[in-house]
Amino acid sequence: MTEPITIDVWSDIACPWCYIGKRNLEKGLAEASAADDAPDVQVVFHSFELSPDTPVDFEGDELDYLTGHKGMSRENVRGMLDRVTGVAAQAGLEYRFDILQHTNTVKAHELLHFAKAEGRQHEMAERLMSAYFTEGRHVGRVDDLVALAGEAGLDAAAARDALESHRYLADVRADQAQAASYGINGVPFFVIDGKYGVSGAQPPEAFTQITQQVWGEHRAAEHSTDQDRAAAAQS
Repeated sequence: MTEPITIDVWSDIACPWCYIGKRNLEKGLAEASAADDAPDVQVVFHSFELSPDTPVDFEGDELDYLTGHKGMSRENVRGMLDRVTGVAAQAGLEYRFDILQHTNTVKAHELLHFAKAEGRQHEMAERLMSAYFTEGRHVGRVDDLVALAGEAGLDAAAARDALESHRYLADVRADQAQAASYGINGVPFFVIDGKYGVSGAQPPEAFTQITQQVWGEHRAAEHSTDQDRAAAAQS
């Protein structure tokens, strides 16, 4: 049996390019799955904080944050947000920077690890990013995160316990340490089978191509192993 492809994704809930990259990855994998020899792919999300010093309750909107913390002019920020909104629309996402609530994302990452343990990490990642970028929901406070966990099909009481106990904080820090060891300093960043790195929100066809390439490598390795076993059996 051919081993599945593993795609490890480093991203942040508050990264606009990460949501776009997630959607493009999904589209690329859907295209690859339409082939006769569809690849088996496992996607795992990992934690990366773009702005770990951000307060949970940031006073101001996204313009205020980027102008005050990144040293950009309001005119440049507006232009940048307009461009990102346009790219997001091409990916089928309706970004609402006018209602976005900027916040610290470490608790959201803890929730993602809880969801992973419960087998619903993909659903939780989608719920968090959609809530943050398209609905203006707060994703930094425990009460708000518990509500979103329930909406993603998780047990709300168990999610609250996980967040209040900081049970998965060590897993968040381990992800961040691994990103540092890989030299990852920007997200989204995709690691395919632990050996190929793909940086940025690439178009869907890029993910289709590399998935098919790696699946071909898996098939070739499987064939070589089968030949080795046959030769050993005859000797």
